[in-house]
Parts: sequence; structure tokens; C-alpha cells
Amino acid sequence: MKNFIEELKWRGMLTDVMPGTEEHLLKGPAVGYVGFDPTAPSLHIGSLATLMFLVHFQRSGHIPVALVGGATGMIGDPSGKSVERKFLTEEQLRFNEEEVLKQLKKFLDFDAKENPAIAVNNYDWFKGVGYIEFLREAGKLITVNYMMAKDSVKTRMETGISYTEFSYQLMQGYDFHVLNQKRNCTVQMGGSDQWGNIVTGSEFIRRKSGNDVYGVVGPLLTKSDGSKFGKTEEGNIWLDPEMTSPYKFYQFFLNVSDDESKTLIRRYSLMNREEILELEKEHDQNPQNRAIQKSLAEELTERVHSKKDLESSISASQILFGKDPKAALKKIDEKTFLEVFDGVPKVSISRSSLEILQDLPEFLSETTQGEIFSSKGEAKRMIKAGGVSINREKVNAAEWNGNCELIQDKYLIVQKGKKNYHLVEVS
Repeated sequence: MKNFIEELKWRGMLTDVMPGTEEHLLKGPAVGYVGFDPTAPSLHIGSLATLMFLVHFQRSGHIPVALVGGATGMIGDPSGKSVERKFLTEEQLRFNEEEVLKQLKKFLDFDAKENPAIAVNNYDWFKGVGYIEFLREAGKLITVNYMMAKDSVKTRMETGISYTEFSYQLMQGYDFHVLNQKRNCTVQMGGSDQWGNIVTGSEFIRRKSGNDVYGVVGPLLTKSDGSKFGKTEEGNIWLDPEMTSPYKFYQFFLNVSDDESKTLIRRYSLMNREEILELEKEHDQNPQNRAIQKSLAEELTERVHSKKDLESSISASQILFGKDPKAALKKIDEKTFLEVFDGVPKVSISRSSLEILQDLPEFLSETTQGEIFSSKGEAKRMIKAGGVSINREKVNAAEWNGNCELIQDKYLIVQKGKKNYHLVEVS
């Protein structure tokens, strides 16, 4: 048995813990759960931070329970929200449940001999509970005054909170009670915004059965400016490759700040304390090498996606920043290639226009409709100065003969200077 609470402490994953939790966990294998509401067809990296509680719980010798909130997802947790959530259709929720469960299986070992992970869905017990039965079973145990004292409710009193979302903490408390009765679950974990709901659940169980249960929460991940971590202009960084590609996922972690990387490597990595301390030391000695960011991006891309996706993402990065971009261009698939050059100005030409490639200044000006160079003279001057590259290879005016292999048989990359790219698509 490893000391789970001590593990959370050095990783910076502990904000609050109920008295007696550490002693309880050191007595022997315990059962603990984290809930994930299927409000989207994928978890994101914020959810992954919470999922890491279960990962370390299992690695410490305990039994992790991943609860997919098929019922609570139909209601919506008001915690951390300033407005009411929109309802999803039951069909969408059932689809989301299956997709979330697939992702959970990538991180937790459901086939372990000693302490296999368990997946449950609270829809399985709520679907058979009637309204009157729930009020008699659960509603009588927690007072309105108690529920209104929780931050998730207090922060919504001015803008308004529906009875539906107000009752969410009672449903979550009922979940804890059911798992305590059926699975002997004694620990609930989550982000710090769940503290109020977890306390309500423990109070619910105390009044219902008198059993001792415990709660553990960790800090929410935020950027250095206080904004929500994992959010970009395009939205969340998702674990589903169709919603956030492996390349963009890899690049996101590769480009986090030094301060953020030191927090994230402890929260997300499976490396032990000595390995992380050594990596941090290496980073501090040569910060320009971005050792932590590279380690983080590589480990997470392989765990969330696959080794093949990691290799493809690294190859894609080599196109812009590597020493042998031509080799990388030969390995990359079209989808990842287009993601690398997402947002780069694009110009389309006919295949017959390639005949003019021998006269490169004319091709880069007139054939491409002036999109790359406004005139043939401007193109000549820049080529002569060594400022033009085709497919990441610098053009030598004296040696250019017009022979150029198309990428994926239909693309040319034209580079002006160091950072100005254009993508030529040959139809």
C-alpha cells in the first residue's frame, strides 16, 4: 500500500481532505469514486486532471470506481457555473456515456487481479426511483438551509438557480449513499468545486446509515492569468482525436509556459517523485530546451492517443522546427499536414500551371494570382537574396530547374523569409 494522501500532496493535487481520511486509507484497500457527467461525447484535459485521482488511487492499492452520471447529466451540476445548463436529449446522453466509458478504460485497469477498476452509471439506480420515493428517501435528510449554505448555490442566488439544479447536490449525495451500500465505497474525490457536494453526501450517509465516509478534493487547473486551463480560442482541449487532433493536443502541451509545465508534469505524469525532480532540475539548468514540456507532451499524447499518433505529431513538428523537414514531409499524412498549416494563406492552381514552375518568379507572382508576390520583380529579388523556400528547401536561383515533388501529390509549401508561409493546392 502506498500513502495516497502523501502522493497527492507532493504532486500538488490536494486542497481539502476530511479528517481521518489518511488513516482510513492506510488500514487497507478502500473503495473510492469520482463522478463524470456525460455532458459531451468526450472528456477534456480538465476532466483528465480529476481522473488522475482515480489513477493514483488504484496505483496506491485501492479500488477506483468511475461513475458515469447518466442521471445527473440529465440535470446539470451548478458548481462553477454562472448560468443554467442546457438540457441534452436522452439519446445524446446515452451516446456520450458510451464514448466517455471508452476513454476511462484507457487510464484505469479494469482487469487488475488485486484491485480492478469498476465502472457504474447512476442512471441504473435513478431510473427506478419515483419522485415521491426520492423525497421520502433523500429529501427528508438534508435541510434547505444546509443546501443553501453551499458555494455552488450561494453564487447563483443573484442570477437565479432552478429547483432542478438546486437538487443536484442531493442526487450526488444519494449516489455516494448507493455506492456505500452496494460497493462499500467510503471515499469520494473531485475538484475543489465539488467540496460542497461531497460534504453533503457524507452528511447524507451519516444521517441515513451512520457510516463513516471521507472526501478528498484538489485544486482546479487554471492558467497563470487565472483563466480556465485547457481552453483555447477554439474551445476545450478534448481527449477525442476527432474533436482535438493528436497533433494539436501534442502542440498544446509543448507550448505551455514554464510555470504551467511544472504544475502539469506533477498532475498528469506517471513518473515518480525522483524522476520528476530530476526532470525539473534539468529544465532549470537549460530552460531553452523545454525538457518538461517535451516530456509532458510526449507522455500524454501516447497515453491519450497512441504511440503512432505521437510519432506522427513529432514528425509534423519537424516540418516547421526540425533539422530535416523534407524527411518529415514524406512521413506525414494529409490530415496532419493540413493541421500543421491551418490558418496559412492558401491559393489554388490548376495542374497545368505547374509547367511554369521552371520560371519560378512568374509562378510565384502571376500564376498564383499575386497572392504570394505582387510582381515578378519582387519575387526575383527575394529569390536572389535567398529568402524563398519551396517545400522547406531554400531555392538557389542559379540551380533551380523547376523540378519539385508535390506533397501528397497536390501541395506546395512556399516560404517567404522565416515565418511567412503560403500553401499552394494543385487541383
